[in-house]
Amino acid sequence: MEFFSIGEMTQEFNMTHRTLRYYEEIGLLQPTYSESGRRKYSQKDRTRLYLIQRGKSLGFNLQEIKDMIDLFTIDRTGEKQLKKTIEYGNQKIEEIENKISELHLLKDEIIKMKNKLEQILIEIEV
Repeated sequence: MEFFSIGEMTQEFNMTHRTLRYYEEIGLLQPTYSESGRRKYSQKDRTRLYLIQRGKSLGFNLQEIKDMIDLFTIDRTGEKQLKKTIEYGNQKIEEIENKISELHLLKDEIIKMKNKLEQILIEIEV
């Protein structure tokens, strides 16, 4: 079995040692330790780290990511993991839709303000 050092992992995934240690603290990663006490990350840890980064890039928080990843350990068929991922995905889509609506309202308000200020400027210049 191939193992990777904390340095190799941080370099490959462009993150800090502290981030990897934090993921370990919250149970996202479970490295083993060498006789000298150095962390040894497995291919499973590398895969989990990829999934963590992917989940973060899609806007999921660490607890949601942990829930989704841990479900695969519980149910090797992947069915529970898929259902949970779809559930979280639907929630994330709803959050995005709400944010888009808020941004449209903000844009409309800014346009109204800009138009009003432009009208005032025209009146001043006349």
